[in-house]
Amino acid sequence: MKVTFLGTGTSQGVPVVACNCRVCQSDNPLDKRLRSSVLVEVDGLTLVIDAGPDFRQQMLHANVKKLSGIFLTHEHYDHIAGLDDIRAFNWVQQHPTDIYAEHRVNQSVKRIFSYVFASKKYPGIPQMNLHEISEKPFQIENTTIVPVRAYHLKLPVLGYRIGNFAYLTDIKTIEKKELKKLDGLEVLVVNALRREHHISHMTLDEALALIREVNPQKALLTHLGHQLGTHEEISALLPANVSLAYDGLELVL
Repeated sequence: MKVTFLGTGTSQGVPVVACNCRVCQSDNPLDKRLRSSVLVEVDGLTLVIDAGPDFRQQMLHANVKKLSGIFLTHEHYDHIAGLDDIRAFNWVQQHPTDIYAEHRVNQSVKRIFSYVFASKKYPGIPQMNLHEISEKPFQIENTTIVPVRAYHLKLPVLGYRIGNFAYLTDIKTIEKKELKKLDGLEVLVVNALRREHHISHMTLDEALALIREVNPQKALLTHLGHQLGTHEEISALLPANVSLAYDGLELVL
């Protein structure tokens, strides 16, 4: 399995438009973060988790030529806004793109991209196959996908476990029974927005507490805000098995 971090920033990305803070003005390329998304290549499949506003740019940067499916964690705009750009894959692969999400999220996709599902379709629009999933594991060819329920304040969201890799973003809380799905992980990815309290995202301390409880071999932090600090200064504070993810980071499991 190969995992590529396509984006590791928040809904606004880093740098934030019109912000003069030292993180947004940093010259370190590791402090430049597109909206959070990850590419997983496994068993001949090319899978993307979340397709935000930077999706087109991310596909070009990662040189993605084939797309087997997109998993959506939830319906917020910074996680679905790039779905229109699947048109290129539709053309190259000559079939609709498979989108996997729970019922509520699929309904939001139908509403926001209503032109895709209109009875009279405009030529050249994106083609999507919406697959409804739940918290139960499902198969794509020979690969098992295990959805993991968590909460973004009160909004239910899904993380995903694929083999010994799990990805959780935009979470604040997760129930004990769902943590059992994370036993024996090689790599856990979890959001850590900033150091101060936030109503719907884990802080750095909360993310580190979750990592200690799950006890993966290695953990990476994503969905990082400019309020957190620079890559260099926060990296110096982390335990040996935890690091900050950054755009373009590649892992082989």
